[in-house]
Amino acid sequence: MTAPKLQLRWQPLLLNGHIIPLNQTPIVKTLNWPDERSCQAFAQQLSTQPELSNAVLCLRGDLGCGKTTLTRYLLQALGFQGRVKSPTYAVVEGYELMHQGQPLQVWHFDFYRFKDPQEWEDAGFRDMFAEPGLKVCEWPEKASGFLPTADLDLQWHVNIDDSREVTVSANTAIGGKLVP
Repeated sequence: MTAPKLQLRWQPLLLNGHIIPLNQTPIVKTLNWPDERSCQAFAQQLSTQPELSNAVLCLRGDLGCGKTTLTRYLLQALGFQGRVKSPTYAVVEGYELMHQGQPLQVWHFDFYRFKDPQEWEDAGFRDMFAEPGLKVCEWPEKASGFLPTADLDLQWHVNIDDSREVTVSANTAIGGKLVP
C-alpha cells in the first residue's frame, strides 16, 4: 500500500496590488514622523544605500501627505541642487545624478492624472522602467497593471496632530536591503 501524495497548491499573497509569493513574505515596518525633519532624515538614510540605484519606490497616500516632499529630500540627498517640482502635469521628470561615484538616472513619476493606457506606450514608460535607475512613483495605483512590483512601497497616513505614520513594505530582495 502506497502513501497518498500530498499536493500543495501555491497561493499568492496580494499586497498593495502586487502578487507576492508566500515564500517571499514582505518586510513591513511602520515609521512615525513627528515632523518634516523625520522625512528628510529617512531620505538621507535611503540615499546611502547602494541598492537604491536600481529600485522602484511606490509612494501612496492622500494629496499633501508628503510624497513629493520625500522625493525632493531624496533627490537633494543624492546631490541634486535644483528645484524639485511635482510632475503632476508632465507625468515624469528625469534627473541625471551621481550616486556613490556612478552615474544615476532617476525618474520621478506622478500618475495622478494618468488615464489612458496608450499613454504608457506613447510616453516610453515601458522603456524607462526597463532601464537601470531609480524610479519613484507617486499615485502608482493609477498605473496599476503597468508598473513592475515595487521594491519598496510607502503608505502615508496623516495623524490628527499633523505627524505622519508611514508604513514601509519591502516586496523584493532589493527592497529588503532598503528598509531602515
